[in-house]
Amino acid sequence: MHSLRQRINTRDESGFTLIELLVVLIIIGVLLAIAIPSYLGFQKKAQQTAAQSDVRTAIPDAEAYYSDYGDYAFSKLADGTAAGSTIAALQSYDQGLSSAVQTVAGNTAGTEYCISAQVSGNWAHVIGPTGAGTDTTNGVVNDKTATTDPCAGF
Repeated sequence: MHSLRQRINTRDESGFTLIELLVVLIIIGVLLAIAIPSYLGFQKKAQQTAAQSDVRTAIPDAEAYYSDYGDYAFSKLADGTAAGSTIAALQSYDQGLSSAVQTVAGNTAGTEYCISAQVSGNWAHVIGPTGAGTDTTNGVVNDKTATTDPCAGF
């Protein structure tokens, strides 16, 4: 009977104290405070790169249109019929053209074009074929601070 009474009076001391749990929560909070801004920065950079890639993908389609029609009016489809929109004109050359491409515009003389794309609020554009207004690293301007279409009114 003595050993039974001794087992009842003995407390099980395994487990974590409140202080230990609080320290673990503080450590997790600090790690999250470091990781979340870093993740958001990587996400924004990926969206900017995606917009640039979408613009770069559309450039050969614009050049194919020029080789067929001798201008950048984007008023005809690849088969010669009238295009409903300038984007439709490029899509007739590349049906896989990204839906992120927002604007395809030619100037009034038909000698230049502007192509812009937006991915999650991040804009990129190119003015071609001369490359005016492009950066020197990859030919496509990454409009990090743009809030509206950089090709609007081209």
